[in-house]
Amino acid sequence: ISGYSLVIQARDSGTPPLSSSVTVNVDISDVNDNSPVFTPANYTAVIQENKPVGTSILQLVVTDRDSFHNGPPFTFTILTGNEEEEFTLDPHGVLRSAVIFKHMVATEYVLCVQAKDSGKPQQVSHTYVQVRVIEESIHKPTAIPLEIFIVTMEDDFPGGVIGKIHATDQDVYDVLTYTLKSEQKSLFKVNSHDGKIIALGGLDNGKYVLNVSVSDGRFQVPIDVVVHVEQLLQEMLQNTVTIRFENVSPEDFVGLHMHGFRRTLRNAVLSQKQDSLHIISIQPVSGSNQLDMLFAVQMHNGGFYKPAYLIQKLTNARRHLENVIRISAILEKNCSGLDCQEQHCEQSLSIDSHSLMTYSTARISFVCPRFYRNVRCMC
Repeated sequence: ISGYSLVIQARDSGTPPLSSSVTVNVDISDVNDNSPVFTPANYTAVIQENKPVGTSILQLVVTDRDSFHNGPPFTFTILTGNEEEEFTLDPHGVLRSAVIFKHMVATEYVLCVQAKDSGKPQQVSHTYVQVRVIEESIHKPTAIPLEIFIVTMEDDFPGGVIGKIHATDQDVYDVLTYTLKSEQKSLFKVNSHDGKIIALGGLDNGKYVLNVSVSDGRFQVPIDVVVHVEQLLQEMLQNTVTIRFENVSPEDFVGLHMHGFRRTLRNAVLSQKQDSLHIISIQPVSGSNQLDMLFAVQMHNGGFYKPAYLIQKLTNARRHLENVIRISAILEKNCSGLDCQEQHCEQSLSIDSHSLMTYSTARISFVCPRFYRNVRCMC
């Protein structure tokens, strides 16, 4: 307990008795009676041979139960095991290599490390660090090609995480890093540690091929990453149809069904090969395990097919479409619960282009805006 606050009252013996109170604050000053504590108590680390001088091997973690002025900053010292000065230890407790290690020369080092606190008198504690030298990488990293589809309103893409590269390495202790060639950094970034791909705002319509690579420190492997950006036209939103799927998550639809269903859907609704199918958005139906996919079909001359025509085509081909994935409903107007006939039901669709949904799998990522459907009775 660092302090007490007491209220003391003095009371006389008169009639009537009179009294007065005073507050007394008692601060308990800290004595440096706790030693630093290493977490864990002892450490084990590995370093691959032929790593450059200055490679980070280990981060020591130290805490102290005393007050702040009796705890950090800590002073770290290697007491034993570093007679040939193969290691350095910086003021932050990071153990680094001071030489290029060779597995044939030595396979293991045991260091005794001391941590000293800032109190008076100083308290110390010790830990042992076992460092194993292992052979350098013999396997190249492997990475899965990634294709990313981004749907956005005209020149209104806010940017954000659009996918993640999945890479592995058979060398157990390899640490993978990801890089993107410099000339593409103005439009995209790649997180060097986890492979997440970030797009900056304002992407133009078109196809982008990213020059990404993954490295284990010895081998560098290129990764095929292609980004397709499609900008929506306002006229699309007035000619959309929604297909509602049963028992499927967005990620499963994107990773397992989207390519196959898109191909089947094209065969079902396109009148000419030059027509274009546009998947505008997919999003879960709130409170259910259903999924809505919003799409429109553009004619080769630039116009769009009306929803009634598309629904007729879908209805005729529904059995064929369900060979790919189970369909719950085909929606143009959704007036359930409204007391009006269908011809008096007015539907409007709004897109929130700043509320992006990213459905990412190992091979395909789909980024689309959230949409809202509003219906009202006109009768």
